[in-house]
Formats: sequence, C-alpha cells, structure tokens
Amino acid sequence: MQTTLRHPSSSFAPVVLGVAYFILAALALASSRFEGGLAFIWGANALLMADLLTSRIGHWPRSLIVCGLASALATSLFGMGVLAAIPMAAINLGEALIVAMVCRRLAPNRKFAGSMWPLIVFTLALSGPANVLAGIGAGMVASALTPASFGAAWLQWYTGHVLGGLTCTPILMMFMQGELRRWFSQTPLRARLEALALLLLLALVAVHVFYLARYPMLFALLLPMVVIVFRVGNLGAAASVLILAAIGGTATMTGHGPLHMIPAGGMGERMQFFQLFLACTFLLSMPIAAELNGRRRLFQMLQESEARYRTIAEYSGDVVLNISVDGVIEYASPAAAEQIGCAPELLIGQDAANLVDPEDRATVSAALDQALARPGDVQTVEFRPFVSAEGSEWCEMVARAVVDEHGMPIGVVSTIRDMSRHKAQQRALQQEVALDSLTGADTRRAFLEKLDVEIGRVRRGGRACLLLIDIDHFKAVNDCHGHGAGDRVLAGFVERLRPGLRGADSIGRLGGEEFAILLSGTDVERSSMICERLREMVAAHPVRIDSGATIAVTFSAGLVELNAQDGRDAILEAADKALYRAKHSGRNCLRLAA
Repeated sequence: MQTTLRHPSSSFAPVVLGVAYFILAALALASSRFEGGLAFIWGANALLMADLLTSRIGHWPRSLIVCGLASALATSLFGMGVLAAIPMAAINLGEALIVAMVCRRLAPNRKFAGSMWPLIVFTLALSGPANVLAGIGAGMVASALTPASFGAAWLQWYTGHVLGGLTCTPILMMFMQGELRRWFSQTPLRARLEALALLLLLALVAVHVFYLARYPMLFALLLPMVVIVFRVGNLGAAASVLILAAIGGTATMTGHGPLHMIPAGGMGERMQFFQLFLACTFLLSMPIAAELNGRRRLFQMLQESEARYRTIAEYSGDVVLNISVDGVIEYASPAAAEQIGCAPELLIGQDAANLVDPEDRATVSAALDQALARPGDVQTVEFRPFVSAEGSEWCEMVARAVVDEHGMPIGVVSTIRDMSRHKAQQRALQQEVALDSLTGADTRRAFLEKLDVEIGRVRRGGRACLLLIDIDHFKAVNDCHGHGAGDRVLAGFVERLRPGLRGADSIGRLGGEEFAILLSGTDVERSSMICERLREMVAAHPVRIDSGATIAVTFSAGLVELNAQDGRDAILEAADKALYRAKHSGRNCLRLAA
C-alpha cells in the first residue's frame, strides 16, 4: 500500500525532534545503565528511524544534525562523558541511517502497518548490518572508557537497540503518518468505545499479571491482545504494546512481575527479557494486523466489484449467467426474461446446455470446459438458441472462469448476446461479395468455391458437368456501341440464361465476357442438351440497348464432365481447351472435352 511521505513545513519540527530525542536518550541513560556501561533500554533511535522512514530524503540532514547534537549532549550529561559524546553520536546516527537507507531501497514509500514485506526488511536491516556494525563501534568505545568488556558492551548495545527499535519504530511511524488521526475521523463512536474498553481490559490484565499474580502468567496477556488486534487493527496492536510497556516496564524496574522470578538475574538482564517479550508480542500481532488489513481491503474491493457487477448485470441488455463447474446455472440476469423468454429465477438450477440447440451443445460445452481449463483466458462461441423470446437465430457467448483464492476455477461467468442481426448483416455482406454487381452471377471466387464443393461430391459418387462459355464477338459490341451497351449485353445474357437452369445449377462470371455454368447431377449427354437449349434461348431473345437498337447474342461453349481423379485446375483446363475448339469451329457451338 503506497503512502505519502511527510513534508514537514514548520521550522520548529527539527527542534521538536531534537528535544524529544534528547529526552528519550537522557531517560534511557539515567535509568538503564545498570552495570555502568551502555544503556540496556534505548528508544531514542527508534524516534530518529521513524522520522527518516516517513520523511523525504531532503529533510534527512536537519534531522540527523539535531539528533546528533541531542545524542552528544545526553551522553555528556548522563552517559559515559564528554569523551564518548561525539563517537556515540556518530554511531547512533550511523545505525539509524543504515536502517533508513536499506528500507527506502528495498521497501520504498510503504507502510509497515499495511504489509509484511516492509516489516521484514526493517527487522533484517535493524538486526543485521545496522546494529552488528554499530554495536562493534559502541563496544570499542564502552570498553575503552568503562570497566565493561567489549563482548558485554556489544551485547548490551545490540539487544537494547534491536529490541527497542523493533518495539517502538513501527508504532512511532504509525503516529507520524497520521494513523491515529485517520482512525478517529473514520471510526464510529461505538467502535471507539469498544476499543477503549478492550484496552482498559488489557491494562487490568497487565496489572494483575505484573503486580498481583503469584505465578508467571505472561501468556494471559495474549488473549486480550489478539482480540484487540482483530477488532481494532494496527493501532490496537500499537496501543497494546504501549500499555504493556508502561505497566510491565514500571513493574519490572520496581521489583515486581514475573521477570523477577529469573534466578540470579540482574536488573539489566530482566529489562532485556522484558524488551524481548514486548518485541515478540508486537511482532506476533503485526502479521495478524497486516493480514486483517489485507482482508478488509479485499472485502471492500469485493463489495465494490459486486456493486458494479450487479449494476451491469441487472441493467444490461445481454444475459449474464453464473454457471457452476457442473454446468448448472446459479444466477441469471433480468435480461433473460426478454432474450430467452424465461424468468431468471426459473433458470437457476437448470443445465445451461438446455438453452442451446442440440446441434450446437457440444461446441458450447467445449468452450465452457476450455474456460475452466484455462482460467485466465476468455472463450467466445456462437450458437443457436433452443428457445428464444424474440426469435433469435444466433447468439454469442463470452465465458471466463471464476477462481478461488488458490487460483482454482469454481465456476464460469458468461454473457449471452443476440447475434441474429449481426449474422443477417454478415450473410448479406457475404452474399453481396459473392455476387457480380453487374450481372448478378456468382463472382469468380464464389463460383470456384462451389466448384470445389461439387468436385468433393463427385468423389463421393455424384455426377456433374462444367460448361465454360464465352460470348461471341463481344469486343465488337463494345467497339460499335460503347461499354455501356456492352454492360447491358452482359446483364441481359445472364437474364436469358437463368430460366433455362435448374435450382441446383450455378452460373458465375469468371471475367470479362467469360462465364461458367455448373450443372449438378447430370452427365455429358444431358448437359449437352441443356447447353443447346440455352443457346436457342439466348439467340431467340436479342438484347435491347439504351439507344433502342437490339443486339443478337450467341455464345461458344466447352463442356467437361467432373471426375474423381482430376482437381479443379485440370477440369478448368479441359473445359478451356474445349471452348477454344468451339471458337475455332465457327463459334456459336458446343465442343466436348477430349
């Protein structure tokens, strides 16, 4: 979840940060240098790290300067003295800067409260390079200026800074990013009172555990904390840790609580264990809070998506269906009443295949199966409906799988649209493309496709013949009367041929004045008779042109019978050779292919 970085505009902000850092550092040094070396508790750097992680890089120098001065002053007055002031200030700033740079690089501009990855990066950076290196420097300074050994000083630094940073930095970041203000502005009064009651209950349990219980009962704190995290979220987890830190820390430092049952343990060791308890408690609650936040956002997104889906489904002219993996309709939109002629509630529980014409059910079922097999893909299929309120001839289904949180398909959502008008337009366009605009005969491409189909039928035992025709002396018509007259002759020629053809026959214009006729279900003898009849019909009806003159039309023809062995090109070539012989035999005659 992206978050906007703070842009402090007040000139007093660095001063306030420096004063707060000095107070935290002074309190830690004055109250937790139990063995005369380094402080066992250190939360000042948590404040600096929270400031760096929530502000723009351009504001880092002023924050580092004021916190460095505050650290040096606190060390001089309450720590190891003036000699350690500058080295310890540099070490403190180095630790915070390393953590901030690593987090900004690997988890830029992200809230710790909204995702696990930023918290993991922060934890690794803090407990890894930042404090391993800073602890070495602090251990060298402490072993040189105090009786503490290098190993003991390094361990004190490492545990105090790591545990203090883990516990306090995410909490301080939430406050700096305005989480508390947003929570108050967006949370109803009843929910705020519930949160207050839960926090009060946690405080009472903490008082009992740290002051009254005769046995170590730290585990008793987990139940109210988990309830708070579930009901309040990130801020609830942060507030719980603050309550435990205040009550438990006071009790431990004043000699009360279960940590004083540690045998032969000093105050420093007890405080380290207490910080470890706080850090573990907080790190336990943060993943739960992050997961809950993610689920809340997911639930909100689902609600918004459901609202959009319902709006689209209920007011769309398309039918929307939710279909189970077994093919059963689970939801049908109101458009089903208009498109299918059946109330949506009556469709629920029915097999989706019942909406499809039996001849197309296998195709639709295959598309639905493919949608389930490939959840990320959209499947589109056209089918004829079994029933239709508006007499729809064709419908289009667009289907996509619905998956669960594991990516497994749990059903299909599909839309069904009436495609009848589109299909009619498509057929009209195909028919327009398939017909010659001048004569109304099939175009060359459409005729050759029909020829291929007829050749396939002949190979299965049928009979057919191809008649190749060329209008005699057509060039002379164009030369003497013009191209307009030539066009009228071409159109009139086809008009005179059609009455002599059967319904199964086809006529196509192959180009110019060349035509072809496909005679289905006939042999050469009968086809020859049909050709002679066509020649007589054409010759008996001259074509009248716009000038009023009439033009006598004759044609030459070549006839070939289709056979199972030859392909389209061979058949056309044989018919063309027969036509060539007819033209050179005086025209106005028929010749058979050899």
